[in-house]
Amino acid sequence: MQTNVIREHIELRPSALHGTKACIAGSRIRVEDIDVWHILQGQSPENFVASFPQLTMADVHAALAYYWDNRETLDRQWEAGERFVEEMKAKAPPSLL
Repeated sequence: MQTNVIREHIELRPSALHGTKACIAGSRIRVEDIDVWHILQGQSPENFVASFPQLTMADVHAALAYYWDNRETLDRQWEAGERFVEEMKAKAPPSLL
């Protein structure tokens, strides 16, 4: 499986469900995770680095910059993922919910 590294901090990885996912290079942390934690939960880049010491401030800021540069595409991927979850919930037997 080949990945593409973008500006040394971000890599694009194939995703089984949603095409390509942007991640912080060398980690499993997705750009969308950083976005959710930062924008929706109000976490600062310093919080990320404290919580995930394998990250650098440059990694976090690169993820945020990548999100803003590709916002429409990433938001569409997020929405598709949310729809997929809802579809799976609708198909699941009540005992699994």
